[in-house]
Amino acid sequence: MKRKYLQVRWHGRGGQGAVTAAMILSEAAFEEGYRGVTAAPFFGAERRGAPVIATNRFSWRPIRTYSLVVEPDMVVVLDETLLETVDVTAGLAPDGLVLINSRLSPEHFPISERFAVATTDATRCAKEAGLIIAGTVLSNTAILGGFARATSLVSLESLDKALANHFQGEALEKNRKGARLAFERTTLAGECTLQCA
Repeated sequence: MKRKYLQVRWHGRGGQGAVTAAMILSEAAFEEGYRGVTAAPFFGAERRGAPVIATNRFSWRPIRTYSLVVEPDMVVVLDETLLETVDVTAGLAPDGLVLINSRLSPEHFPISERFAVATTDATRCAKEAGLIIAGTVLSNTAILGGFARATSLVSLESLDKALANHFQGEALEKNRKGARLAFERTTLAGECTLQCA
């Protein structure tokens, strides 16, 4: 179904990089040709491990709405344990998509009965790409590859350009590799029919 603009809500934990991922996605959308792009964070308890939300909107035309997304078309979950404590599907459109960072198949999650669900083991992809800092695996940029595959709304080429705005040299190559691996390994149950009018 075509929409005036597409809305994405990110669910992660403090320190996982949901806010950075939302920012990079907005830049990738701009590279793709969308002329209205926004990224907005929301912080509750500002501490490592606390649930964090970030949101995106993108459209072929300029956007004048800057509030947080409460009725998303897509939800990205960086930590699957959040599914036990947070209603990540709150406000999600009936034809919406949920992308989960998980090694499990989409059918494993009960929400797959109501929504299209995609899974990608972004943590493993990030680890294989060497995206480890102080012992922590950073999967936020890897899952962007899963987003590109599951939605077809942004390409890997646009994502590569957006990543280059944030990283250089070896760090850039590691982030690109993580995103490519996640792109290749994403599994989708159902069909993502979301389009921007």
